[in-house]
Amino acid sequence: MVNSRKIEDLHPVVREICRKHIEACRKRGVEIIVTSTLRDSEYQEYLYSQGRSRPGNIVTNMRLIGPHGFGLAYDVVPIVKRKAVWNNDWLWKIIGEEGKKLGLTWGGDWKSIVDKPHFEYTEGLKAADLRAGKRPSWW
Repeated sequence: MVNSRKIEDLHPVVREICRKHIEACRKRGVEIIVTSTLRDSEYQEYLYSQGRSRPGNIVTNMRLIGPHGFGLAYDVVPIVKRKAVWNNDWLWKIIGEEGKKLGLTWGGDWKSIVDKPHFEYTEGLKAADLRAGKRPSWW
């Protein structure tokens, strides 16, 4: 099962955007760390099972591999006094704004499951497109 936190496991284009995102947030006084980059289909299925066939809250509607499986997405969390802070809307607002300025799609804007930690750079391609072999023009 693969669930990487390494920025180096992102596609080189997304890797550079991720680093810019971290720096842009830092300049606004918000420290973020990357919690997930590349994942495989086994880990995606594991996440999907949470809140369904195993305990916990539902965290994803994505059963099959999506942008994370292609190095096109990453998740973050803000850090305050060396601790992850998951429930601070002001911090998430800044993180989301800075990501969107860089052209990222932010899961915090989604309606079905709001996923504030999630950012992706797919040029509008959906998970099914990626699984079918389509890639962004900059690939």
